[in-house]
Amino acid sequence: MPNTPEQPPRLATTRIVAGEKPKGRRRTVEIVAVAALVALIGAGAAVASVTADNNAARSDAAPQPTAAATLRLGYFGNVTHAPAVAGLQEGLLAKDLGATKLSTQVFNAGPSAIEALNAGAIDAAYLGPNPAINSYVKSGGASIRIIAGATSGGSQLVVKPSITSAAQLRGRVLASPQLGGTQDVALRSWLASQGFKTTPGGSGDVTINPTDNAQTLKLFQDGKLDGAWLPEPWASRLVLQAGARVLVNEAKLWDKGQFSTTVLVVNKSYLDAHPQTVEALLKGHVDSIQWLNTHKAESAAVINAGLRGAAGKPLAQNVIDRSLTELAFSADPLAATFPELLAHGVAAGVTRQADIKGIFDLGPLNKALTSAGQKPVSAAGLGTE
Repeated sequence: MPNTPEQPPRLATTRIVAGEKPKGRRRTVEIVAVAALVALIGAGAAVASVTADNNAARSDAAPQPTAAATLRLGYFGNVTHAPAVAGLQEGLLAKDLGATKLSTQVFNAGPSAIEALNAGAIDAAYLGPNPAINSYVKSGGASIRIIAGATSGGSQLVVKPSITSAAQLRGRVLASPQLGGTQDVALRSWLASQGFKTTPGGSGDVTINPTDNAQTLKLFQDGKLDGAWLPEPWASRLVLQAGARVLVNEAKLWDKGQFSTTVLVVNKSYLDAHPQTVEALLKGHVDSIQWLNTHKAESAAVINAGLRGAAGKPLAQNVIDRSLTELAFSADPLAATFPELLAHGVAAGVTRQADIKGIFDLGPLNKALTSAGQKPVSAAGLGTE
């Protein structure tokens, strides 16, 4: 017989026709196998469907909070902003931020800082309480949150030496750092308590001209202003460098002399998107305040070095020394005083009466304080703590 090549074995197949009964054991096994395959395909489709649904749900959900690439921080070149100035100078504000880049911008007064904050030009800022209140009220609570206190005290009405009583202010010209700022509101509110009428436009029994602090000093020296309600170091500069006298120390207008001069505020959207970055900033903020309170002998030199960078030149030693005696540094925002601050703003005509419950978010601050071995602070029913 001739040699023929070996044929490969043929795969056994079974033709299944509807209505016919399969014949033999092989056919039974193969039908079972086909049924199992169909079931497996069906199960895979179900799993794929569930996975797809889960992925879709995950994509529809709100984005998860993340650390920010950048933190843009605003502050003033004032001694009242020493927690910011010293914190930047000593590297304390940036030390816990990790890969987040810290950038800064210097402002003259709160309204301009809050405008930048609301516009998204900066993410957080040290500023006075009244601009923060006004922003919160105008936005219906959507714009900002106060996340910490910073400074109490350091605000005075300084006037020409010839002015010795409130009655002598009628018809005079006074200055404040900016319309709607914390010192502007304090001045208008105090004048109202003395029976004087003022308007945001400058008319009334006493003329108030919102003026840049440096320009206020020059105008006072030139005899073109009768006085100004100013934060430190500008009150001290007018007293020591221009011969002004203190007519009103704002500390005497508040219970125990405690009133909020500077708070730390954050854009609400930024807080929601990057809570861990805000927590890191607060750790540095707490450390900065602690450093100021435990390094008093060297704090003046550090603050002055920071002011040189922020304002272009340092302060005279007697000016910074006097300024620091008027201030207290604390992370407590003195929340219980905020209803009265709101009332002052309403009386001054720069804001309206409103519910400010929710303006504080002190939970992250209290976490940082507890970690540093310090007592938590109260939101006085005006927010979370």
